[in-house]
Order: sequence, then structure tokens, then C-alpha cells
Amino acid sequence: MSLDPVFTPTRAAALARLEAFLPVAGRYAAERNFVRPGNDHVARLSPWLQKRLILEEEVVAAARERWSFPEVEKFVQEVYWRTYWKGWLEQRPAAWSRWHESVPRLRDGLSAEHRELWQAACAGRTGIAGFDDWAKELVAAGYLHNHARMWFASIWIFTLKLPWEFGAAFFYEHLLDGDVASNTLSWRWVAGLQTPGKTYVARADNIAHYTEGRRVPDASRLATQPFPITEEPLPKVPAWSEAPAAEAVEQGRVGLWLHPEDLAVERGELAGLRFDSINASWPAGVATAAGWSPKVAEWTRAALGDGAQRAAKHFGTEVVASDSPDLAQAIVEWAQARKLSAVVAYRPFVGPWLPEALAIEAALAKAGITMHWRRRAWDTALFPHATRGYFPFWERIRSAG
Repeated sequence: MSLDPVFTPTRAAALARLEAFLPVAGRYAAERNFVRPGNDHVARLSPWLQKRLILEEEVVAAARERWSFPEVEKFVQEVYWRTYWKGWLEQRPAAWSRWHESVPRLRDGLSAEHRELWQAACAGRTGIAGFDDWAKELVAAGYLHNHARMWFASIWIFTLKLPWEFGAAFFYEHLLDGDVASNTLSWRWVAGLQTPGKTYVARADNIAHYTEGRRVPDASRLATQPFPITEEPLPKVPAWSEAPAAEAVEQGRVGLWLHPEDLAVERGELAGLRFDSINASWPAGVATAAGWSPKVAEWTRAALGDGAQRAAKHFGTEVVASDSPDLAQAIVEWAQARKLSAVVAYRPFVGPWLPEALAIEAALAKAGITMHWRRRAWDTALFPHATRGYFPFWERIRSAG
């Protein structure tokens, strides 16, 4: 399978895309809602940001260096949205676990009629102009403009009356930037669950305007009113944070576990540490468990390879990268073979990599090897403020400068 050259899974490609976007970043606020071929007027950095091949603070700093803050404020806001969603989900992980367990259960209960409709929606065979094109574009490119994502989700939920959970799964299967928090919570927002009672209903005239006439659905085909979708309240828990002495790693041989949720370890908190070995192994069942398409799995794995190469060069050490049916056991065997006393890693967020991480921690502890989890300063500073809606979160950031 060949990967889309537009989204080459390397840090170098991310930096090149950022540099290409910066000259037009000041026009982002005026043009961001238009859905145009190529979408060069928006950043399209999300696949690399999701894997942290490029860091949020790098993107914000580059934009603010090139433009005045008023000119680029809307773009900077959008970068912080990703952090807000992650912080919010870290404090309400049931939003993910409920969705994750509901998809197979709802799928098993589909009637023949709804199964046919669901399959037609995924294949782009509904006859709704725009919607069908976006379904095909998503599968082919692994990407959709954010405004198209909102229209698509609204039509999926309120016009086709398909479960929002299936739509979120369809996106998560095919999006190269498929982020657990951004994807799950955005679908919840359209459905009226994220901000209770506030839904998003796509309008034909809005679609026609912002596609500049390229997509003009028949208004009579689209729902004009939402219907209520309810759920039990989500329990709130404290977001995980590292211990105050997290920076202290005991003397001895130390290894680094590299995973695809943070692939720029040569920048930030870990960059100054010394590692005797790096493990960037791939757990054989993770793609199936997560529900990724082969394209998303291949892109993610290639990104991991790029991160491993840069880490090996930066830290001046070997990288072990193998396929493993049991990643936790493979990490233990690696640590024992290299006589490691500790393993360090950025702790994965809520989503498919966290169970792998917790299994690694338990297996290492059983073998008498310490697991040191870290969290980036960006997340540590911002996650605690993601308690209510986005705009109180943003105002706190804006007021802090």
C-alpha cells in the first residue's frame, strides 16, 4: 500500500508543511471555513500533531513569530482546541470507554434496513450531494476539512438517523489524524451530548456557500431540526499527573519506550536524559483493537519508524523494533536482556495505547524493573483548566499571554 505523499509520516514533512502554511496563517480566520480542493488555506498539520511528530508549542510559536497575535489568534485557538479536548477526556475517560464498547454492541443489534443504510453511508452511496463525496474522500485521503467533518457528522446523525457512535468509528478508522479525544468529543458535540442541548444541524445553503458551489445538496433531503440524544452523566476523575520527583531516574541502565503518541522525544523533557537502549516495537493486535484501517495502521507504524530513527541519532543508542503479539512481555525481555533497571516513556493518553502502557508497567514491576511515566509540561500546565467549556479555557490562556 502506498501512502499519500501529501502526508508523509515524518517530522521533516511536518516542518515543511508548517513552513508552507505560515505565509497564509494570518488569513486563517477569514478563510478557514471554506472547503476547497487541496485545502492549502488551512494548516493540515493535524496528522503530524496527533503523533507529536511536531509539537503544539512549536506551531504556536512559529505562527506568533510570523504574525501579530490578533492576526493569528483564531489559528492559535484551533491548536489549543486539541489540547482542550485531550485534557477534558483525561478527566472523563468514560466518554471514550462507553463509545468504544457501544460500537460492537450497537452493530450487533442493527436491523437489516439500518445495516444497509450504514453501509451505504460509509461507501458514499446515499445520493446526498457533498456527503457521498466526503465519505469517499475520507477513505481515499485519510483526511477531511474540519467544516466538512461537521456537515458530514450532522447529516449522519440527524438526516440519516444513524448512531453517532458508528460515525465516530468510521472517522477513527480512516483519519490519519484520528485522535481519540478530538474525534470522539467532536462527534458528541454535533450530537448535542458534549454541550447538552447544543447540536449542530447542517444547512444546504451553508454547504453551498462554503464549498463555493462545488457541493449543493438538495435542502429537502437534509434534516432541519435535531432530535434529543441523552446519556447518563459522565463521572469526573483527576487527570493523571506525574509525581513531583518524576525527573529523578535512579542510577543504572535506563531504557526508553517509544510509542506513536509522542514521537519527538528529542525535544522536551526527555531530551537531556541518557538512554542505554530504545524500544519502538509494534504490538501486533493494536490496529485491530483500535479499529484502524490498514492505511492508518501503516501511516502510524511509519511515523513510529521516523521517530525511532531520530531518537536513535539524538541519544546515540540502539533501537529495538520488532513485531510482538505481546508487547508487555517483549518489553520485559528487552529490558532484562539489556540489564535495564528502569524504563522511561511519555504516558499515553486515554485511548488504545493506554492499555498497552499499563500492561507494560505491570509486567515490568513483576520483573523488578521500574517504569517512569512522564508528561509534557504543555499538558501538565493546560489539562487542569479543561474542566468546563472551551472558551473559559481559552480566556485563561489568553489572559496569561
